[in-house]
This record gives sequence, C-alpha cells and structure tokens, in this order.
Amino acid sequence: MSSSAPPAGRPVFTGLGVLSAFGAGLAPLAAATATAGAGFAEVTRFDVARRGTRRAALLADPPPLAAAVLGAVADAHRQAELPDGAPLLLALHSDLHTREVAAEVSKGATALGLAGVTRVYTGACVAAATALADAAAMVGSGRHPRVLVAAGHLVEPGVFAAFDAGRALARDGALRPFSAGRSGTLLGDAAVAAVVEAADAAAGRGARPLARLAGWGRSGDAHHVCRPRPDGAGVARAARSALARAGVAPSEVGYVNANGTGSPMSDLAEARALREVFGDALAGLPVSSSKSVHGHALEASALLELAVTIGALDSGRLPVNAGWLGPDPEIGLNLVLAGPRTDARPRYALSLNSAFGGANTALLVAAA
Repeated sequence: MSSSAPPAGRPVFTGLGVLSAFGAGLAPLAAATATAGAGFAEVTRFDVARRGTRRAALLADPPPLAAAVLGAVADAHRQAELPDGAPLLLALHSDLHTREVAAEVSKGATALGLAGVTRVYTGACVAAATALADAAAMVGSGRHPRVLVAAGHLVEPGVFAAFDAGRALARDGALRPFSAGRSGTLLGDAAVAAVVEAADAAAGRGARPLARLAGWGRSGDAHHVCRPRPDGAGVARAARSALARAGVAPSEVGYVNANGTGSPMSDLAEARALREVFGDALAGLPVSSSKSVHGHALEASALLELAVTIGALDSGRLPVNAGWLGPDPEIGLNLVLAGPRTDARPRYALSLNSAFGGANTALLVAAA
C-alpha cells in the first residue's frame, strides 16, 4: 500500500538534538530505553518533603531552560549542516516565563543563522507534536524547504506540586504503563530539536535523512478537562488520520511508542484505541511507552519520544516497557518487556501523545 521512497515534498528528518535525564545526545537515551534503565531518582532540585511523590527523571545539573533548548537546537543544526534562514517552531510550557524564554531562544537561534522563533506552542502534552505537524505541512506545501522544531521542559516546583496535588503522579515512585498496579506518571526533563526538511531539498544538498515523517494526525474529543474519553475514540481518529495521510495500512506498522502515562484510565483508553485501529493485527504488534524510562516531559514529550522512535527504527532495539508488575486483563497489548528486543527492524513506527482537554496526536515515522 505504501511506496519505498517519499515524494519530493514529503518531510524527512535531517538533524536531531537531544538533552534528557541521561545527558546530551540520542545514544544514552536510546541505550536506556532499550534496556529499561529508568532514570527516576529522588528529587533534590527543590523541596519535595511534603509531596506524595518524590521522584522524577532529572538532569543532574541543568542549564536554564532557554540554554537547554538552544543546546539541542545547535546540535540539530550542526548535524543537519543546516543552511541559513530556516524558521523555528518552539513548544514550551505556558507560564510567566514563556515570553522571556522564547525571546532568549529566538535571539540565540538568530545567531546560528536561523530565522528566529516564528511560532510558540503551549498546547500541553501535544504541543511539540502539533508543532511537528505544522512543520511537515509547511515543508510539504513548498512554503519552506526546511523548518526546525524545538521543545523544552525542565521540571520545576510549581508544576510538580500541581501534578502531585492532582494525584497524577505515581505514589510508589515508578511509572508502570499498561501494567497491573499502575498508579500514575512521573515527570522528566527534556530539551529536543529536530530539522524537518523536504526530501528533494535534503537530496539536493546531499543531506542524509535520519528517518521520514510518513504521516501525522490530530484530533480533539473534548470529553473532559482532564479525563480521557473511555473508548479512546479521539486517539484512534488521530492514528487513522496519520496512516491515511501516509497511505500505510495498519498491518505495515511494526512498533507503537504509546502515550502510556501510567494512568489507570488513560492507559486503558489508549489500549482500546489501539484495538480499534489495528484489530486482529494488534496481537503481534510490539507496543511500549518510553515514558517508563525517561519520564513525562509534558510539552516536550512528543519530540523526546519521536527521538526515541527514530533511534529504535535505526537500531532495531525496541524501547522496553519498564516498571512492569503483571498483566492488566483489560489491556491485552503485546508489550515489549524483555529487552533489548532486536528480533525485528520495523519499517514504520507510530508515536502517540495525548493531553488534558482531549487533544490527541499521532506521528507515523518511517525508517530512512
């Protein structure tokens, strides 16, 4: 159903910069996710003595957020050998510092030869995926030959306290997606940047694609301000849209990096969505949530998980679904539990994200 080479205007990734709790670069992050080396530890960055949960996946000595994002941007820029003038789409948490951080990133990006920050996305946990979809549309339409997308989130006391007060964080200090006994998510640091480029533009300057963005989909179900729609219909709609845009059949997908926050309700809804999309093929489809290793990076999550997915397509080492205690009979997924799993090199992988308010995104990534 799909072709082996993308049309000229189809988006490919030619640069990737990553900063996570495991340090700089994709390699340490990919190694951790492939071996279930979860990065959670006691929070010492700020006082958590009165919190029900005290663990997160944090950088040992983080730079300021703008500097962290600019570091990832510089790495992606360098890897892609990016020509001057590319616009920058930036995903950030919405707070009193958003404008200041965006201005600092824009100034630093301009110094690198970029056009500066042209849009800021604050759409919660699908912000980075929304920016990626817009970048792909800009490239695919011929409006820009290449666009750089960046996102950053460093765990700070206000957000940590809000998630803890809302009982969204795992009380036992482990993120256990789709597992029996799961009790919530855990937060994590991330700054990530990706160069999205038209396939013909990349070929014309001899740039080697890392992967290609075969399809993308977005949906909103508006079911509840913070609870997922129980049947997962919004997630299913986003996934189907990504597959349809790419002209790829569900049976061609070889791995799903699920949203998998460890929430009892959210994980169940997502499992139902996957069953709706993949049907009988779901029994043999490897699924995991890399959040179980690197934590939930909120607005930066989709870009961080995209990086993990690109790494898995390149190496064939599928991310392990860490924190496993045992099966939930209502889930019924083919979870990647014994790692690293290297028995398959998927051609296509689907990365899913959802946010409070019923927003859902799906990114279908193809091996280079």
